[in-house]
Amino acid sequence: MNPIDKKLYLASITDRYVKGKMDRRSFLRAAGKLGLGAGVLGLSSMMPFGSRGGFISPAAAAEIEPDAEMMAWLKDVAKPFAGQTVRLATESTPPSNAINSALKPFFEEATGINVEIEVLPLEQVLQKLTLDVASGLGTYDLYYIDQSWMASFSGDVIDPREKYAANKDLAMPNYNMDDFLPALVDGISMYEDTMVGVPYDIPIFITMYRKDIYDELGLKVPTTMDEYLANAVAIHEAKQPEIYGTNGQMKSGHYSLECDWTAWLWSHGGSIFGPDGKFTGNDEAGLEAMDYWVKLFANMPEGVTTWTWDGQGQSMAQGIVGQTLSWGEFFPFWDNPEASKVSGLMEAAVPPAPKAPLRTTEQTGFGEIPGVGHQGGSSLAVSKYSKNQDAAWLFAQWATSYDTQVYITTLGGGTGPTRESVYDDQRVKANAIKGIGGTTRHLDAVRETIANHMGSEPDLPEWAELSNDTIPVELGRFWAGDYDSPKAAMDSIAEKVDAIVDRG
Repeated sequence: MNPIDKKLYLASITDRYVKGKMDRRSFLRAAGKLGLGAGVLGLSSMMPFGSRGGFISPAAAAEIEPDAEMMAWLKDVAKPFAGQTVRLATESTPPSNAINSALKPFFEEATGINVEIEVLPLEQVLQKLTLDVASGLGTYDLYYIDQSWMASFSGDVIDPREKYAANKDLAMPNYNMDDFLPALVDGISMYEDTMVGVPYDIPIFITMYRKDIYDELGLKVPTTMDEYLANAVAIHEAKQPEIYGTNGQMKSGHYSLECDWTAWLWSHGGSIFGPDGKFTGNDEAGLEAMDYWVKLFANMPEGVTTWTWDGQGQSMAQGIVGQTLSWGEFFPFWDNPEASKVSGLMEAAVPPAPKAPLRTTEQTGFGEIPGVGHQGGSSLAVSKYSKNQDAAWLFAQWATSYDTQVYITTLGGGTGPTRESVYDDQRVKANAIKGIGGTTRHLDAVRETIANHMGSEPDLPEWAELSNDTIPVELGRFWAGDYDSPKAAMDSIAEKVDAIVDRG
């Protein structure tokens, strides 16, 4: 299937699925044949508490003072583009919401360029993007690119490195592409030799715990998986039923359940696939991970098997859980005294060290990168079909610039900066205060996790079906008691996964 036919076909099946004319399994299977992962299908978006954007601090918004030198440069260089409109369709993420609600007017005033941002469910972002590239009309000038979209849309965007080098007059001074965290450039922005976009957003698993409970029980921050389990047991025995030892995002058939499983699998030296492309979750390391997970489960609230990431995050905010390994972007919400019962009580740390050495990419399959810090992420890209490419490029640089990222971070909402320097900015560090919504005191743990503990799922055409249906459905059956042992469940998953991959 040629690229245009492929995109038209994807647009068709996406439209049918969104309108309820195609069931999920058929949609996953059809889209999977096009080489699309879970993220591209809009089924892996992180939506804690209904919106990844969290909230925007009015006090922080009132104190915005954009870099004068940058804004003066924008005012001068943008004169030929005044009156043009730049359009972006995006998921509800911390950067997009902060820009749309508080920062965009500064760019528009300086440049005379109008910016229209549509904040949509991720599957609708995909639908609009797909229709746009299939038609070549350039309705959208900028694309929000999930990490799983790179392969499918790498030919439809402008490589930012090439754009920066080729258009010196439009190259923002001190933009410094080398400032983007290298792990994120490789993990969410590069497809083969193409830089699809600039790193825009990064949710990732970190350890988060109730310090008041740890202090009361004499617990230390877990640095090993055994310590993490021991802490969960100690909290559970001392505090339940009011407070449970830990929690999860374990709803049957939901992608969140697969995310949880991968963290425990990778932490025990396992992998989803081996170098021969066969499922390896049922090998010795995989079964040790399941045994560990069963022990953790004994220290969780009963409702955990009905929760996605939203329920997991809410359980912490309600104060009924002592520790978790989950998305770091939850943390600023938990410190909000107006919405959380644990404001000022939480602390953040990097994930515990794996119990066995992590497998290398040579020991896994389909580009899988084991790491306890399960990651998600996105890039911001300029469409090659845009009629306002230069104006869009100016906005993309501004939106991902050092100064703008600082304000996105200090406005609240849970983002992890994609630039190294932003973590060290004094304005960001000044916001690292206990008990305020939008705190940044978790970001040291986020940065270290990105650099040293990050894990990424495999990339293969069938992954959408496997990660959103096959694996979490069978894991859900295990937790419901349909299998008499972890081995029986894993062997069943292996049989189903291998059959789907072999089918192609």
